[in-house]
Amino acid sequence: MADPIRAADVVVVGGGSSGCVVAARLSENPGRSVLLLESGPGYRTVSDCPVLDYRMLPVGPGSAFAETYGVELARSVPSAMVRGHVLGGSGAVNGAYFVRGTEADFRHWPASWSYENVLPAFRALERDADFGDSRHGTTGPMPVRRQPAERLSEISAAFRAAALGAGHPEEPDKNGAGAGGIGPVPLNVAGGHRVSTAVAYLLPAWERPNLAVEANSDVVRILFSGNETIGVEVESDGVRRTVRAGRVVLAAGPVETPVLLMLSGIGPAEHLTDNDIPVVLDAPGVGSDFSDHPEVALPYRIRDTLRRSDTSPVVETVLNVGDLEIRPYTAPFDVLVPGSGQPDPVLGIGLMVTDSRGDIRLTSRHRRDRPRIEYRYAQSAADRRALREGQAIGLELLRSRELGPLVVPLSEEVSDRAVLAHLGTSLHLCGSCRMGGRDDAGAVVDEWCNVRGMEGLTIADTSVFPVVPSRGPHATAVMVAERVSTFLGE
Repeated sequence: MADPIRAADVVVVGGGSSGCVVAARLSENPGRSVLLLESGPGYRTVSDCPVLDYRMLPVGPGSAFAETYGVELARSVPSAMVRGHVLGGSGAVNGAYFVRGTEADFRHWPASWSYENVLPAFRALERDADFGDSRHGTTGPMPVRRQPAERLSEISAAFRAAALGAGHPEEPDKNGAGAGGIGPVPLNVAGGHRVSTAVAYLLPAWERPNLAVEANSDVVRILFSGNETIGVEVESDGVRRTVRAGRVVLAAGPVETPVLLMLSGIGPAEHLTDNDIPVVLDAPGVGSDFSDHPEVALPYRIRDTLRRSDTSPVVETVLNVGDLEIRPYTAPFDVLVPGSGQPDPVLGIGLMVTDSRGDIRLTSRHRRDRPRIEYRYAQSAADRRALREGQAIGLELLRSRELGPLVVPLSEEVSDRAVLAHLGTSLHLCGSCRMGGRDDAGAVVDEWCNVRGMEGLTIADTSVFPVVPSRGPHATAVMVAERVSTFLGE
């Protein structure tokens, strides 16, 4: 085994959906040395990848590929959320749902991140098997395909028929204009397996002499000299060492990126002081005002047996109506997430545009202590009303002539009480170190994703999103990493 790296031009912290992209792209310059540090397990070939099966979510109790955090979703509603803890990150263990933010979503971003400006990066990153028009790419690293209608599972096909029967329009391309309706989910699946950015970007670059990848390596803190970033402190196999770097790119995800910043002295000054952490930079936006998609489960019982095809992903088709996304999961969660203990199949009612904003805060100055994560879901009357509307739409579909003969709703209550009783989260956390202009006091990074007030420190993950997109964030996370790589390569 080679000696651990002690210095690099660029250190990328986190080998997840964004970090793998940044490390691969920056190492395309043979004159730049790049070190990628991933806290979870790694692998060097596709055949060694332990999380290829896109038909399940390997994040259940005791999983070696996920970190679990205790959270509070709403007042007196405790829960847990998981993040990927393996090379490829959450994009290596999710439902292979690879959808972009819509044109309207990017109106909330700085002008340089308009849909017109980000579309070239979306096109460059994808290899779409179904669409080849001006909105799509056909030669990029990430495969994108959709489940054909004739291969849908029985529940997905019946749900699609029910939505059409209820008058909802078809939306054949969820990576198109974002008009809404019922349509197939874009999937990052090829060759019968899930393709994460580790598989698509990092493994093909592995043999470059200027790229080093170290798995099972936990970054304890970022090192500074004044406002200049000079490296990181890393712990591997119980041994700590310092890695010097000209630039550090944080891609540890929307929980660990703000946690690591705060442990390193960048965050709300009073909070850092309360945890006995010397303040390097007072940055109130670190860990503040994140957004996510609340999701209410609508459970049902199967009247007889429903067929799930051998090729069924977790979700094959979804209905977007207004600010809601309704998802017919193709199997109960005790099948999708082994060990979860949730035997009833469900429709997921996701609120994709929400008033709720949450905070991530430290519980101590010690790296291994879990942070406190408060979502504050369902606090506004508008959010509660929208979730009730979602329950009503979902129940109407379950009772339809297309779905009714197959399923029986286990609860027909439409109320705030029912919302809280079945409340969960889509695990789409974004905006915990958000991007913004000079006049935005809560913004942590500028429009180039550099931490404001610091030199040599960049963030490239969903932390920087101004707000969670109205569709899932995976494709947008890869797009951000592509653009940040371009910025750093200039």
